[in-house]
Amino acid sequence: MQVKGKLYKIDSEQVISDKFKKREFVVETMDDYPQLLSIQLTQDRTGLIDIFNVGDEVTVSINLRGRKWTNKEGVDKFFNTIEAWRIEGGEATSAKNAQAQEEPADDFKESLPF
Repeated sequence: MQVKGKLYKIDSEQVISDKFKKREFVVETMDDYPQLLSIQLTQDRTGLIDIFNVGDEVTVSINLRGRKWTNKEGVDKFFNTIEAWRIEGGEATSAKNAQAQEEPADDFKESLPF
């Protein structure tokens, strides 16, 4: 799935634990009735947004995630997350983004003990 729009807000990276980090940003769609969508990047993809600025037009490739949580009273609650795995902009930003997406994978391969 893809979302197209303008970057409305970019948050800083949040380290949730030593095994999980995320970064949220907001995209304003350019439909007849614009929507503000909160989207998150996780783990080695948190830097993908670094080459963009608020106001840039972007196309974000996303996955929808959903999960169930049961509270202390036994009531089930459901949560949804929009998770980005690629961000594309104009030609210049697309080239930089493609390079940024390759770098974490290379670093990961180099850190493997085999």
